[in-house]
Amino acid sequence: MTFEELDIIEPIQKAIKGHGYTHPTPIQEQSIPILLDRKDLLGCAQTGTGKTAAFAIPILQHLFLDKKRSSGARNIRALVMTPTRELAIQIDDSFTTYGKYTGIRNTVIFGGVKQNPQTTALRRGVDVLVATPGRLLDLMNQGYISLKHIEFFVLDEADHMLDMGFIHDIKKIIAKLPTKRQSLFFSATMPQDIVALSHKILGTPEKVTIKPEQATAEKVEQAVYYVSKRCKVSLLVHILLNEPYESVLVFSRTKHGADKIVKLLVRAKIRAEAIHGNKSQNARQKALANFKSGETTVLVATDIAARGIDVSGLALVVNYDLPNVSETYVHRIGRTGRAKASGVALSFCNGEERPYLRDIQKLIGQKIPVIDDHPFVDDGTEDAVAAKPKKPQSRPKPKGQNKWRGGASSKKAKRPYSGNRD
Repeated sequence: MTFEELDIIEPIQKAIKGHGYTHPTPIQEQSIPILLDRKDLLGCAQTGTGKTAAFAIPILQHLFLDKKRSSGARNIRALVMTPTRELAIQIDDSFTTYGKYTGIRNTVIFGGVKQNPQTTALRRGVDVLVATPGRLLDLMNQGYISLKHIEFFVLDEADHMLDMGFIHDIKKIIAKLPTKRQSLFFSATMPQDIVALSHKILGTPEKVTIKPEQATAEKVEQAVYYVSKRCKVSLLVHILLNEPYESVLVFSRTKHGADKIVKLLVRAKIRAEAIHGNKSQNARQKALANFKSGETTVLVATDIAARGIDVSGLALVVNYDLPNVSETYVHRIGRTGRAKASGVALSFCNGEERPYLRDIQKLIGQKIPVIDDHPFVDDGTEDAVAAKPKKPQSRPKPKGQNKWRGGASSKKAKRPYSGNRD
């Protein structure tokens, strides 16, 4: 199927063609007809499957065809809510791209930066608002934003919204929305709390589920290295120096870990930067811009900060720390091998992470090949041993004593160390 067969209006078709797109992805092919019929939608799909275009194109089309109904000042008629700044910026860019010839105005708001440029854009009038929950509520409370004219509402990356503690903000915002609206709900996973939240937002929605693990496993060349925790950074340096990649996205479990990895990579003369929640918005945007332009070769990110990172032609994804949620692995490696492109994903696994690896292989339905031709091979015992408390070392017994306790000099005798101070 092509985009021309989806009954999309000519101004949007022109923008799509100008961007080089001819064939819709599965989620676009299934979702666009549903949304053009103004039905609610519950979508289960990971980042990278093309879901932004799946909801942006129908919303733009509805607004374009209905624009004659509106007169005077522009009101916000479509709201897209998403968890991270990076993803919000990406979605806003997509609306700009697909709406290039429609005259529809869109803008994005998020925290961590001064609000003046954002409020100025809002005062000029916008049709589509892309927002993170915190800044949205803040500007609503200040009187800059009204949601009473909303006709289209999108909640994107709902699972990470809950992970980041936005549930109360989401409920406050939903309470301000008009009852009559078209609602779209997207989440990469569907645990029970996500399903319960969808019931509060949607009426009787159509459902679209894209199972990424099958396609991802086919398109991405995967491999795993068994390596101890302390040797992981040495292995990473070894790989990057011996097999140079133009762009590498490295996933760290923690913010502190991401900074430490960058420090050691820079010490090895590898151009690297970190992106995570403790970085200022300007620092995050600069790091991402440097990565996209090629000025930085390696970007080290946490999972939440990585939502919204869309780099065409990403050469390599490295799971420096294996995720303890199997679906997260699929989301990570989906950063490479997007659309019809192929990609490479390498994972570092220490002894404590082997249960995570087993769960991942069960989810994707395949055994990930092991690379053991490297100087830091670990048989899986080193980390397990390091995690156990050290046993007391035997010491020569003092003269005149049969035991450590008791005897005339027992108060002076030191008991052997039996714990692990780490």
